[in-house]
Amino acid sequence: MPSPVLDDLDRRIIHGLYVNARVPFSRLAEVVGASEQTVARRYRTLRQADVVRVVGQLDGQRLGRSDWAVRIRCTPGTSMAVAAELARRPETAWVHLTSGGTEIFSTIRSNDRTERAPLLLGQLSAGRQVVGLEAHCLLHLFVAGGSPAPGMAALDDDQVDRLRPDRADAAAERPAAELQETDWPLVRALADDGRMTYRQLAAATHWHESTVRRRVDDLVGSGVLFFDVDVVPDALGVRSRALLWMSVTPASLRKVGEALAGRPEVPFVAATTGSTNLVASVSCRDDRSLFEYLTGEVAALAGVTHIETSPIMRSVKLHAIMARPVG
Repeated sequence: MPSPVLDDLDRRIIHGLYVNARVPFSRLAEVVGASEQTVARRYRTLRQADVVRVVGQLDGQRLGRSDWAVRIRCTPGTSMAVAAELARRPETAWVHLTSGGTEIFSTIRSNDRTERAPLLLGQLSAGRQVVGLEAHCLLHLFVAGGSPAPGMAALDDDQVDRLRPDRADAAAERPAAELQETDWPLVRALADDGRMTYRQLAAATHWHESTVRRRVDDLVGSGVLFFDVDVVPDALGVRSRALLWMSVTPASLRKVGEALAGRPEVPFVAATTGSTNLVASVSCRDDRSLFEYLTGEVAALAGVTHIETSPIMRSVKLHAIMARPVG
């Protein structure tokens, strides 16, 4: 099923969500210049069509857990089946078919701080369909925050400022929050729909609404919980996406990672273990744009000594959105 065509209002709404994922519809409507009912209806339409979704995410590093990026090579004709099975696992995100469909890329979260490597890694390496696996521990995730995807920058600087969260000063005064076992129903609910209302979250957790509100504020303020926006690439007009496996001199690693994270073409960049030490995903409108980006902005980054470009042929799963079956 083709993605719906986004108009200017849709793009303003999505840009607003990049800035402040849980902004009230009333505040978002005031900034984008539409009624609250219209903005809420537009978002629900996009959400129900699996075009846009706000997802709550845990910062594994703040929790003392390890996240991994894996490259999986499969026996001929089995890559899609393996990718689909991976996508159904709750600990996976960003399941892509890459390199002509011969390889799978995915990130895997570890939910057990006592085991550095997730159990799924061992299960994958033992599978008969898997002929090769490289696991890269994500040592540091570079996040700029608030940068919309290509084609989504529909708000001016004043509108962006009006939408920014108001929690910065208050958060600095709060002690760091720790994830409790009782938080998991809340975390799972927000991972499924990061814009669930506090009343809906109270029903999902069986907590009082004021307790839910306070707990979300504590987890977000401490950095344990954050929100991201999934947008299906087809809706953005993005036709050329790739993973960049980069070798960067250690002295330049942080500077290169931060520079890439500040670009709207790069939704994900992390320092890793392995034969390369930086992985980034790049989204461009077409192959020519990708070439220009690689030979322009990326080539100008001091300290990059090698790049392997792995084209993304198909996304099977983003953070939470499962791709619809073909046909």
